[in-house]
Amino acid sequence: MGDPEVAAVVVGAGVAGLAAAIELQRETSEVLVIDASDRPGGALRTDHIAGYVIERGANTFQVKAPMLELFRRVKLEASLVRAQPEGRSRFIFRDGRLQPVPTSPLAFLRTPLLSARGKARLLAEPFIWRGDGSGESVAEFAGRRLGAEVVRHLIGPFLTGVYAGDETQLGAAAVFGGPVALERRYGSIALGGVLGWRPGRRRGLRGSYSTADGLGPLARKLAARLAEPPALRSRVTEIRLDGRHWQISISGPAGDRQFRARRVVLATPAYETATILAGVAGDAASALADIVYAPIVGIPIAVDPRAVRSRIAGFGFLVARDAGIRLLGALFMSRLFPNRAPEGRELIQCMLGGMGWRDAVDLPDDVVLRELHADLDRILGLRSEPRTLAITRWRQAIPQPDRDHVRRIASIREALAKLPGIALAGGYLDGIGVASALASGVRAARELMRERSPA
Repeated sequence: MGDPEVAAVVVGAGVAGLAAAIELQRETSEVLVIDASDRPGGALRTDHIAGYVIERGANTFQVKAPMLELFRRVKLEASLVRAQPEGRSRFIFRDGRLQPVPTSPLAFLRTPLLSARGKARLLAEPFIWRGDGSGESVAEFAGRRLGAEVVRHLIGPFLTGVYAGDETQLGAAAVFGGPVALERRYGSIALGGVLGWRPGRRRGLRGSYSTADGLGPLARKLAARLAEPPALRSRVTEIRLDGRHWQISISGPAGDRQFRARRVVLATPAYETATILAGVAGDAASALADIVYAPIVGIPIAVDPRAVRSRIAGFGFLVARDAGIRLLGALFMSRLFPNRAPEGRELIQCMLGGMGWRDAVDLPDDVVLRELHADLDRILGLRSEPRTLAITRWRQAIPQPDRDHVRRIASIREALAKLPGIALAGGYLDGIGVASALASGVRAARELMRERSPA
């Protein structure tokens, strides 16, 4: 008797893998999802500690069109909770204080984050000669079009908070693909935003979202939409192509097993995908192994608002690189979503590490906490030491797409297109974040379903 056969195998039960499996189920219920973790969700992990709802990985997400479409189909739209209106206010710590991020033309004219010269340079963007951002870093592209001050005082802190990265190393085409495309077509980001606007585009929902119980429960709800639950605590030890079938060897609680499948989605991080592909697509595996990830230390803290001098309000804050602060930024989670903290307390999610402090992930707790408390004292003014609720270390947390990232991903996809029935999904491909990862899973599944079925 041969190895058992399923229609499709999805490796990875993060949001990308779950979305791919749900999409594949539109054609077949024989979808096997494999994941090494003890629970589905990948970076969507939530714990409840002493009355606080703690996110171990991702904290919020945007609802883009592919996610909204999938959530409506599986009847999860009603579980979405939009961040409170005060979340529209965001801050950057600079010059010793929290400065509001300007969100309107009038606010840009008034903001102290930019000098008069910096504002004039920004307004001159439509008159800057057209260039080619495809091979530039974000700093090179944005500096050329918007000015050095905008890069240093606005874009730099934004990328530090979102990517935990360095704007001089992140690639413009990968990180700012929309603005790069607008310049290429219209010669200006501002003019392109006006001339390129089209009504009737597929759109998602505005704002930032979570669910009432956090993102971990959302992942479990997605997993519950599968015909078969994911095979957890299981790893793929080998894949190989046998004609038009894939042979997948896995090791898990049930021992070593093998399956045959005509379709495979690898929805694992780039470095894990590289290991899986090493024996069947060496060049693609080498390119995947070159993708760098930033480490992150996540520390949620409980705060008595009377024990800080600054008012805790808004979405949270980011930190300018030249502020002399180790902290990448913080989210005021209890201001964003209800029931995240006990009455009279605030929950602040702090992030440290990143490309600027890579060894933070290896330092003892007391060293990291000492740096955190010193930074929070400078930013918020601590009257007493806050309570640490958890410390989560992600050694490879956020992919860092560089100048060559778009070309690299295109070459990987081109190499895999020569093999039947295999596709990739994950946040390292076309954009980080929960919504982009989910969209990559949908895209991977649809690519496989479009392939001609074997005779």
